[in-house]
Amino acid sequence: MPSRRHPTQRQRRLGIELRKLREAAKLSAPEAGASVGIKGYQISHLEAGRVGIQPSRLRALVDRYGCADEALVDGLVGLADERDKYWWDEYRNALPGFFLDIAELEWNAERLRNALTSHIPGLLQTEDHARAIFGMVIPELTAEEVDVRVAHRLKRREVLDRKNPPAYDAIIHESALRMQFGGRGVARAQLESLLEFGERDLVSLRVIPFAAGGFPGAGQTILYAGAAVQQLDTVQLDTSYGSVFLDSDEQLANYRRLFSKMELYALDEPSSRQFIHTIAQQL
Repeated sequence: MPSRRHPTQRQRRLGIELRKLREAAKLSAPEAGASVGIKGYQISHLEAGRVGIQPSRLRALVDRYGCADEALVDGLVGLADERDKYWWDEYRNALPGFFLDIAELEWNAERLRNALTSHIPGLLQTEDHARAIFGMVIPELTAEEVDVRVAHRLKRREVLDRKNPPAYDAIIHESALRMQFGGRGVARAQLESLLEFGERDLVSLRVIPFAAGGFPGAGQTILYAGAAVQQLDTVQLDTSYGSVFLDSDEQLANYRRLFSKMELYALDEPSSRQFIHTIAQQL
């Protein structure tokens, strides 16, 4: 098991879930390791995401922990699967790690839910819109760095274009629709692109208008990535210094409730499409 210097969010998440199961079983790391023929320090490295584990050994380990939830076990095996390389690996030395973590999170989700107050969802941004946003980053990016970030952002869209895409639901505040990143022409093209995405069967776009007043979650940029097993869901939040990933049962439950509350303030899909169309026509 070669050691990793910089575990991905997915690798760290596997370790977190394995630690939860071990602690629930009231086993020490050496006791857990002895049951599958590895050292206690290797269990600690595994729980920190610094090393991987073979699927057969992982199944034996969680069996020792007394986990009888086959769906959860299969989900953990999926997190441990590192046989393939994916498109975001091409950016591993060119972008901050959380950019890749977001792409991986989206790619492996069963369902994606976004809520944004001041930005268009990254998955739905046009090239010109994305370029205008990255052009305003502080500290300033070089032209080459902007090109790399724009290319990565556009590549993320493939998750919605693949054969079996995840369901995608977005709640967007009116302020995000009226922000003219790149100028009026770029903003209008962005809204027209949004309308095109909204016509897809598995895509739902809903707008919270200014008229709705204050609402829960205002000001946040939230991505909720649903897994095949709810326990393995993940929330990603944008911050001024990067991304934060949340995965405790309480945090996940709170964000599911938050989305339910936000939906009460949002227009339905047909009204939202008309709302976006009207703003586009005003530009």
